[in-house]
Amino acid sequence: MKILVLNAGSSSQKSCLYDITTPIPNLAPQPLWEGKINWTQDQNQAEITVKTATGAKLQETLADDSRQVQFAYLLSTLINGTTKVIDNLSAIAVVGHRVVHGGEDYQEAVIINEDVKQAIAHLCNLAPAHNPAALAGIEAIENSLGNIPQIAVFDTGFHSTLPDAAAIYPIPYQLVEQGIRRYGFHGISHQYCANRAAEILGQDLQSLRIITCHLGNGCSLAAIKNGCSIDTTMGFTPLDGLMMGSRSGSIDPGILIYLLQQYNYSSQELDNVLNKASGLKGISGVSSDLREVIAAKDQGNQRAQLAWDIYVHRLRAGIGSMLASLAGLDVLVFTAGVGENSPGIRQAACEALGFLGLKIDADKNQHQPIDVDIATSDSTVRVLVIETQEDWAIAQKCCQLVQQ
Repeated sequence: MKILVLNAGSSSQKSCLYDITTPIPNLAPQPLWEGKINWTQDQNQAEITVKTATGAKLQETLADDSRQVQFAYLLSTLINGTTKVIDNLSAIAVVGHRVVHGGEDYQEAVIINEDVKQAIAHLCNLAPAHNPAALAGIEAIENSLGNIPQIAVFDTGFHSTLPDAAAIYPIPYQLVEQGIRRYGFHGISHQYCANRAAEILGQDLQSLRIITCHLGNGCSLAAIKNGCSIDTTMGFTPLDGLMMGSRSGSIDPGILIYLLQQYNYSSQELDNVLNKASGLKGISGVSSDLREVIAAKDQGNQRAQLAWDIYVHRLRAGIGSMLASLAGLDVLVFTAGVGENSPGIRQAACEALGFLGLKIDADKNQHQPIDVDIATSDSTVRVLVIETQEDWAIAQKCCQLVQQ
């Protein structure tokens, strides 16, 4: 079964094509084809890159075309030219989409119909950088592939098991009844990494207390017990929790009241400050990319050093709160761009957990470990670096739903 997966963001559209045989394998196979559209900052140009399992590559820049035209071109590389991997687009059996926010109504993967599309659209104001992009991808598939089955897999779904004490904010209860609560995000990644951790360790997932650290441009933690999410750092929106690339994470809500009252900030200005001008970017003044912040720090940039220090402090504090929810810890997992590629962040996070008996092997930590345990043999907590496979997890759910 050939499954096309779309993972949409505000400035990019990642796609891949899997050919899945039954039974569905646990480990992610190499995609037949991977395609990506990056839109430039002014949105006028689309940088298209494609690679295939056979090693074929393509790079193109399209200008002044609609996103629908750009996406149709990307799909055409599946059947034309050096990157051809199938004879006809009709060979694709189903298309899966990562949808960031599913609200209270969508906790499992669903086949997309008009009701689902309307629900995704209704939640756009809660995930403005992602839900609109997912809708655009759904419509692009309708335009390019017609009536093919499409499936939405929701990032919020894994966190639907949060107990009320963790999910409900201490606000007037009528607001809770209006759907204002902690939803949590990165759920596809957190769930995949928990399952993969159990596989790597050869243990039953139900027996493990796991903290998964999804650290990328967006960052979140999850506390996982009996295979279920029982706490997480992101909240009503993906803005809550840890310090991120350009997002503030948790701050005193009184700051917002102050800015509104004293400086007449508009809602749009607040949104821009908190989502696009804060985090590593806002503190360092250098970049939202941790690699560039580290380079500036190493050259003596004091604001970059401060950005690092705040990032580490908040990461440690977040792990501590997840630890309290679990009442112990068996496995600590690092994943996503920073988690997988920054030995310094892993080291800094783990240094504060020595009181648990957690010890990491400095040599293993430095050598870009993927899907391995970097803890020492005598560590009381296993520490894993896992390559997150969101696209593969989406493909698995699509296959399961189609078979059902």
